[in-house]
Amino acid sequence: MNLIINSDEVQVDDSVKTVEDLLSYFQLDQKVAIVELNKEILEKSKHAEVKLANGDVVEIVHFVGGG
Repeated sequence: MNLIINSDEVQVDDSVKTVEDLLSYFQLDQKVAIVELNKEILEKSKHAEVKLANGDVVEIVHFVGGG
């Protein structure tokens, strides 16, 4: 499946079906992340049920600690 993620065209494995799968695919599932799908911010509780489709536009913002 082809997605636009943070303004870059990215091909992901066919096993990625939901937003939760996508976060897991990029190893962001254990981090605090804000996800916007097609210009709509998703609540974290919806990540497991929201299906992705070819061509979806996804913005992912996650927090990085540092000093």
